[in-house]
Amino acid sequence: MPVINRVAEYQDELVAWRRHLHEHPELAYTEVETARFVAEKLRSFGVDEVHEGLGKTGVVGVLRNGSGKGAIGLRADMDALPMDEQSGVAWASRAKGRMHACGHDGHTTMLLGAARYLAETRCFDGTVYLIFQPAEEGGAGAAAMMQDGLFERFPAERVFGMHNWPDLPAGQFGMREGPIMAATAEYEILVKGKGCHAAMPHQGRDPIVAASLLVGALQSIVSRTVDPLKSAVVSTTRIAGGDAYNVIPGQVELWGTVRTYERKVQDEVEQRIRSICAGIALAQEVEVDLRFQPNYPATINSSAEARIGAEVARGIVGEDKVVWDMAPSMGGEDFAYMLEKKPGSYIWLGVGGASEGKVCHSPTYDFNDEMLPLGVTYWAKLTEHLLPRRAETAKAA
Repeated sequence: MPVINRVAEYQDELVAWRRHLHEHPELAYTEVETARFVAEKLRSFGVDEVHEGLGKTGVVGVLRNGSGKGAIGLRADMDALPMDEQSGVAWASRAKGRMHACGHDGHTTMLLGAARYLAETRCFDGTVYLIFQPAEEGGAGAAAMMQDGLFERFPAERVFGMHNWPDLPAGQFGMREGPIMAATAEYEILVKGKGCHAAMPHQGRDPIVAASLLVGALQSIVSRTVDPLKSAVVSTTRIAGGDAYNVIPGQVELWGTVRTYERKVQDEVEQRIRSICAGIALAQEVEVDLRFQPNYPATINSSAEARIGAEVARGIVGEDKVVWDMAPSMGGEDFAYMLEKKPGSYIWLGVGGASEGKVCHSPTYDFNDEMLPLGVTYWAKLTEHLLPRRAETAKAA
């Protein structure tokens, strides 16, 4: 696997950093020790500026070289998930109820490796902003960093993200232009009826029956409301109500998620959910309260930057190991907020493991350390491609 020779020499250190982060996971907006680790490493590499506290726990490193005016942002997420680890590895999480089940420890490590290489070689002309972001897992850390002036203080012209992808064989890359990850939304439905003895249902208004009708009716939205050429998912993921086998409860709660690639489709789904709730409330003589909350927007790669990312990846692993126009995922990703403001792209790095059940958000997941140098190489080559040294800059170096 062709990685930069100098980067290959970092392998043992990269693995040590990654496993240290894996042992000490921190949840959204509590990445205090992770941020400290990142900042200390950046300073030790000779990164020109290190800024802490953006979006509460975010870190930005700044590298400048030459007189070029170009500026790019490279982003990695740092947070873990609230779950217990069952991987069995020697470097498993030491924190009960927290683990790096999505590989953000690997993402942070790869960007740190790129920072070290770029600070050492300075084979670029312009400015690189190294963005270490908190709270990707539902906390909208990208938006928080932007609200703290990320792009005003660090005016990248383009931004790039990378995520490990167990469904791709190790050593491959996946890329596409347009939507690559879905917009997310959540709904909570409270069905209020009238509780009564289960043997005398005529004396009450059964919210369980109404909730059951709701679950079935919501499944008709994708098949009968959304254009078949569009994409959408509506999933009810929680039903709660009742305490005894012989009592009809007074209320039932439903929770669920909606995934789409287009805002218009999300709006159509929301309106249909509202209509179904109103109709079933009327038919069943119950009260139905709906809270519909849009969350992350769709992650949409701009065409030019997607093609640049794929081109750089091909130069590293070869044409046959870059899957172009890969099918998008219905998972959500808050790098979407950055791509709403700046052109850029989000690439998937194949790490394998899906066939063994080692997928993201699984309690058995662990980042594939063999892929760390490849991710570092991608960041380094992308930077050198986008910010090429001019002849006079190279001579001065």
